[in-house]
Amino acid sequence: MDQLMPFISEVGFPIIVTLYLLYRIESKLDAVVQSIQSLPERLKKVE
Repeated sequence: MDQLMPFISEVGFPIIVTLYLLYRIESKLDAVVQSIQSLPERLKKVE
């Protein structure tokens, strides 16, 4: 049990930060995908 606590404190924080950043990036990627999908429609309007 004494070896488990330092492991959790060393590994737990990077895991939490990684999950938080992945969550934030996911929402931005959704916006990029939506923009790319609407691009052909926008290009047709310009012509």
